[in-house]
Amino acid sequence: METGNRRLIRPPIMEVKEKSEKSRAPQAQKKPVPPDQTNAENFYYVKQMQSKTPMVFVLKGGEALHGVIEWYDKTCLKINRTEGPNLLVYKHNIQYMYKAEGE
Repeated sequence: METGNRRLIRPPIMEVKEKSEKSRAPQAQKKPVPPDQTNAENFYYVKQMQSKTPMVFVLKGGEALHGVIEWYDKTCLKINRTEGPNLLVYKHNIQYMYKAEGE
């Protein structure tokens, strides 16, 4: 078997580098996934607690409670009231709440 004159042909090294860089580059830049919790709710509660802002809490049944947020946790708010006893209200029972400055 004759081997003959064979030459090894190699591509220039710069071509190899360019091809490998192109294959590694991402096809599309993906947006980062937003966080599950922004802590905006906690920031709002802390701000209202520190300034002792009078608030109105409208419950799902339509009843309105007036008071100041004393503390909160994951599921409840403790409301200090002047016209009645202090209350511990579950957050899922609150339809909405707002500042009672105009009243």
